[in-house]
Amino acid sequence: MAALRGLPWFAKVYLVAVIGAAFALLGYSVAVSGRLEQLDWSNLLVLALLFLVCESVPTLLNVKQAAVSVSFSAALAAVVLVGPEGAALVGMTAVFSVRPGLPLVKRLFNGAQFAVCGYVAGKVYEWLGGGVGLPTIAGFDDLIVPFTGAAAVFVPLNFILIALVLVLTGQADQVPLRGVAQFMVSYLGYATFGLLIAGLWATVSSISAVLVLLPLFVARWAFGQYNAQQRSYDATIAALCQAVETKDYYTRGHCTRVSLASGMIAHEIGMGSERLRAIRYAGMLHDVGKLGVPTKVLQKDGPLTEEEFAAIQLHPMRGLEIVRGIDFLDEAFAGIMHHHERQDGKGYPMGLAGDEIPEFARIIAVADAFDSMTSDRSYRGARPVEVAMAELRKGAGTQFDPVMVVAFIKAVDRDGWEPPRKVITPPAGAAETTTKDHDDPTMPIQVVSER
Repeated sequence: MAALRGLPWFAKVYLVAVIGAAFALLGYSVAVSGRLEQLDWSNLLVLALLFLVCESVPTLLNVKQAAVSVSFSAALAAVVLVGPEGAALVGMTAVFSVRPGLPLVKRLFNGAQFAVCGYVAGKVYEWLGGGVGLPTIAGFDDLIVPFTGAAAVFVPLNFILIALVLVLTGQADQVPLRGVAQFMVSYLGYATFGLLIAGLWATVSSISAVLVLLPLFVARWAFGQYNAQQRSYDATIAALCQAVETKDYYTRGHCTRVSLASGMIAHEIGMGSERLRAIRYAGMLHDVGKLGVPTKVLQKDGPLTEEEFAAIQLHPMRGLEIVRGIDFLDEAFAGIMHHHERQDGKGYPMGLAGDEIPEFARIIAVADAFDSMTSDRSYRGARPVEVAMAELRKGAGTQFDPVMVVAFIKAVDRDGWEPPRKVITPPAGAAETTTKDHDDPTMPIQVVSER
């Protein structure tokens, strides 16, 4: 229990309360109700083994230290086949999960919260008239409503118990509040497999679990492959972004912040999850074309020649050339190519105006300018968020899409914005940085004729 020492006291109280509640329920079943003696132990052992196997091989998510398994399908099948007490015992087997590196406290909490969820769901199932034991073919229809009620309690309760421990241990950022509806719907869908296991058990016994869960394990493997692919995509994007930012000491973190701000705008205007991912990629890579611009031009101190300014104006097209072969970027290409277009048609590289500019580009233009204004540069300090917002409003309709400006302001007013940390003077030997920023709408680049 040494892992408890580093936790806040209220987190310790919560963990002890959940673990204590689970053992109290089991103790009550033994000492008072006597219902454990009535259990079908052969079926319970098979369900417990099935639950343990599922719990031991979860699918890792993109969220740090988070994983999901289909073990709750076995726990819900236990609600029907062996009742509330049996479902609690099945859930408690999570303590014996063979997942490596899992602390004892976390094992106990996992087992306890599954036991509590199974017991409560079982009681709801009985309260709604569900019969415990092997269902008959004729009586299967009578299980649907009670099982639905049990699943509707088990899944949200499981989510709440886990979310609370994350919040109390300072990991609130891992609670998927924005996707909670999608999370609940998908898990309630998986919960129906518990009913299928129970329904088939009467005809093919424990083989029903294999018949039902084998496709689930295949889906789990596919889901794991998908997440691994997403992680490799993220690593690719991060490497390209880092390569861009090595050219300018003062733009470290710029790509990440533009990606975040772009995602805030996209979420505010109601983009779907796939397009949200694409706009974040586009925000990360919007300046990748700078890799094709000579460093001495990007870092030049003083006015640019027409040729040098033309080289900078080509960076969106250079960016498109660099990432064109990365298929998963999809709609992000348009954001990278056109993020320096203006609403009045005076932008580059193609002079598009108004709705001719792709939506991704109109989003990134706002995010890019805002981060540039609120970040330190070699020639000035970061502007306050309020000043940057005023500049966005000033440029709405001429440089920026007014819809995107309004959406971003709403998002920042609601969620806030954490400006980057103040940049420390570059270390000795670091590359010099330019005194102008082509992303900052308040600092136009000076161009001198070569003739």
